[in-house]
Amino acid sequence: METSRRQFLIGSSVVAASAALSLKPAIGAADPQPAGLRLLSYVDREGATPRVAVLLPNQRLADVDVPSMAALVAAGPSGLEAARRAAAGAGGPKVTDVHLLAPLAPARNVYAVGWNYLAHFEAGQAVRTDNKTATYPEHPVFFTKGTHTINEPYGAIPFDPNVSTQIDWEGELAVIIGKRGRNIKEADAMDHVFGYSVINDTTARDVQQKRHGGQWFKGKSLDGHGPMGPWIVTKDGLDYDNLHLQTRVNGQIMQDANTKQMYFKVPRIIAELSLGLTLEAGDIIATGTPDGVGFTMKPPRFLKPGDVLETEISGIGIIRNTIRAVA
Repeated sequence: METSRRQFLIGSSVVAASAALSLKPAIGAADPQPAGLRLLSYVDREGATPRVAVLLPNQRLADVDVPSMAALVAAGPSGLEAARRAAAGAGGPKVTDVHLLAPLAPARNVYAVGWNYLAHFEAGQAVRTDNKTATYPEHPVFFTKGTHTINEPYGAIPFDPNVSTQIDWEGELAVIIGKRGRNIKEADAMDHVFGYSVINDTTARDVQQKRHGGQWFKGKSLDGHGPMGPWIVTKDGLDYDNLHLQTRVNGQIMQDANTKQMYFKVPRIIAELSLGLTLEAGDIIATGTPDGVGFTMKPPRFLKPGDVLETEISGIGIIRNTIRAVA
């Protein structure tokens, strides 16, 4: 059972990297190569040991001499220096000739923020049946996603009607923590950031809202329901507070926002999350989703087998995932 699940999540990507990179997305097509590094994980053939590489401007990969992305992040400045040395070389295979993995395999649950865009909160408020969230929270709403939610940037998202028939999309900016810390001051928070990626907090709404006492964890934690990538852009390459985010289903724009609309900014999120709670290098924080999710539509709309979900953030890139029925 575990082997078949792994084969589904890793080996059955329905879109090759070349196909995804050849798309003409609505945003980001004219984005210049960022000042920061683009770091990714890949295999060049089935069964091969994953490698870590820098994506060069010529779209070739320069391998970094580290055992994993987690090791590179944990190494701090020396890891970044190794990546910069690799980036100075000519590079090896083209990114279109390899299989991209999720850039980082988390050792711990993925942290996530709920209701971080006012319009999303207000849209959800209109369809919620409880009165517990009538006013906007004074502090970030935190929850976690299990480690097995993380999926490849072009991997298939499982659809099992015995588990859920209300699979929804939530495009988000992911923050990668680069330095261990607890009780981090807001003014020092960015010193603990390694970089950024694209993530989709894909959610089983019926599980989230109608089962398990209203706790979000299970509905947010189905295997493969957290595609991420296609790479990590180091923090010196982006202004996290001015990134265009867009989610599309079968080419139709569902979410279209800017990260400047986040109510709780990245430093505030890190400061509050770390209060009495140690963050580790390699931790992933999904920073919240904007308005335009399926369950707030009239009538509600959910993903179904065959749908193609695209999540894109300017300056980072696009992930593209097909919804695949589980046999």
